[in-house]
Amino acid sequence: MEPALHLPYAMGGEVAQLVGGMADLATDPRAVMPVLVDRAIEVMETAVRFTQLYPGELPRPDDHEQEDRTLERLAGAADDLGLDERDIQMLTQAWYSGNAWIQPVLFLCQRADVRTHLPQRERLTAAVGAVREIFGSAEWLFKLLVVLDDEPLIVLDRGFAGTGRGYRVRIGGIGDNFQLLTLLAAALIGDPAEGLLPGRAPSVVEVAAAGTGEDLQPDGGIRGSWNMVDANGEWIWNEGTPADIPCLDGVRVVVLEPEPYTRTWNTGRQYPLMAPLLRVEGLLPEDDVVAWLAKVK
Repeated sequence: MEPALHLPYAMGGEVAQLVGGMADLATDPRAVMPVLVDRAIEVMETAVRFTQLYPGELPRPDDHEQEDRTLERLAGAADDLGLDERDIQMLTQAWYSGNAWIQPVLFLCQRADVRTHLPQRERLTAAVGAVREIFGSAEWLFKLLVVLDDEPLIVLDRGFAGTGRGYRVRIGGIGDNFQLLTLLAAALIGDPAEGLLPGRAPSVVEVAAAGTGEDLQPDGGIRGSWNMVDANGEWIWNEGTPADIPCLDGVRVVVLEPEPYTRTWNTGRQYPLMAPLLRVEGLLPEDDVVAWLAKVK
């Protein structure tokens, strides 16, 4: 029997999903990540090659009833394409099993310890980026690969409550700026006597949806508290990610402004199993806030 690393893509994809599920229950899932990542990269790169060689309109990668026809079309063009029988099999299997190989990496990358020690990150990111429009799970993995962990933020109240206060904040495991907004508001809105900002704080169910609660889509949805602007004076779009926020002097800066209109959305977080971190590390001295605001457009 061939070792698991050399199983055909189709059969190996099923094994990879089983391994991913079991690894999450282990004390250290990082032990299996080198093999899972390496094999997923290989399959995605082969799928890209499939798009370059396949004669005619590409089949849908989730339409497994077309696999035999796909093999036949590749076999019919094999001589012109310089393919042997093994090439034809591997190209076809990569096309139809790509999602199966991506999913266990996606599943395990929701863990901070896995993201921190992820092997071949640069090559994996390139491979995933090349198939984002082919495999549905690739887009989700791509966004996970840009998630920030243990990242400092400077948060400034310029126009939201007009306090002129600033905060040092540390974030991690936050999938999009909808989630960032909710968790920031939960941490910073409160009693002004305690150094917090006056305003409408998210409800308990809204915070749970953005945090680690089971109900990701609470009744009535989730309501925004403020508008976020970056150091260049541009809106920080909720649909983006914290990684999109530009740095100023090496630190990402979030400026709080009043909402121009009421915003609501349905889902508290994009990744159900990714535990977010948002910790307020302290108030900035007044002189520091003035200096930061002077640099912000």
